[in-house]
Amino acid sequence: MDQINACYHDKSWFIPLHEILMDLNAEQAAREDAGNSSIWAIVNHLIFWNERWLERFESEQFELTSSMNNDDTFHVDPNTVNDAEWTRTLQRLDRVFRRWDTALEESGESKLTTGIASYFNAPWWGVVSNLCLHNAYHIGQIMLLKKQLQHH
Repeated sequence: MDQINACYHDKSWFIPLHEILMDLNAEQAAREDAGNSSIWAIVNHLIFWNERWLERFESEQFELTSSMNNDDTFHVDPNTVNDAEWTRTLQRLDRVFRRWDTALEESGESKLTTGIASYFNAPWWGVVSNLCLHNAYHIGQIMLLKKQLQHH
């Protein structure tokens, strides 16, 4: 829970994602620069993977196959780049981090130490920890992209 919260809304080693994103408008979030993904695209990617792993955690159903490849998770529909849609995206991001917080709070320690047979027998605590590392990696990207926006 501490790692999830450090990624999203608790100040820790880096500025949390919620704080980085709160003053960006849709145009800024969707701006692509020098072949890099936009902030919005990275946020969509984080939503996808956090929701996917949360579904697996809550349902205890573990299906690895998906019709979506990783590159697809970065997609932003150019026809929906507006502040209302950006706000909906931020609400969805907020919702998945809050749901993770609740799911972890309500799960027993035995759930976190249970190995996932179809996923290299990795324990859930390790999967959640790696998810947080993935979040932190992309939060660093978002921070750099935001700094570049401020210099334009």
